Amino acid sequence: MWALRVATLAEVPEIRPLMDRAIRELMRPFLSPAAVEASVELMGLDTQLITDGTYFAVEEAGRIIGCGGWSRRATLFGGDHTAGRSDALLDPAKDAARVRAMYTDPDHARRGIGRAVLGACEVAARAEGFLTEELVATLAGEPLYRACGFSVVEAFEQMTTVGVAIPLLRMTKRL
Repeated sequence: MWALRVATLAEVPEIRPLMDRAIRELMRPFLSPAAVEASVELMGLDTQLITDGTYFAVEEAGRIIGCGGWSRRATLFGGDHTAGRSDALLDPAKDAARVRAMYTDPDHARRGIGRAVLGACEVAARAEGFLTEELVATLAGEPLYRACGFSVVEAFEQMTTVGVAIPLLRMTKRL
């Protein structure tokens, strides 16, 4: 059985390969091989989430099999390496908390891990006064987020530096 807990910076070397594997395997049915590879530029771990204590790890038998979190900061998506990041703090009374960097080991997909992480994010964001959550979903993640009550606000494409457009969905949910 797995357990959900707050992630630590010491776990970054284990979390990054999990994310990479999840991107490359779980995105394959939705994107061309070139788009899967290019999407790595837009995704990944934002270590600020771990520093802020808003990032969760799901562990089973001493191994991280899922992760994800939320943020009280302005950046909507992307990892440490993604351009356009902002660490500006959000106002819970008028801004939506950000759900960020949700990944599940492909061998453990569709077993409730993503739902558990989203639930923990909702509880924590609500406790800080946020009334809504917002996220940017990949096509692979959209079914989970819809099932958990998120609605699409905007479909858009994000261009990578190698000239590949990645389809994404901005989604929101009232808490």
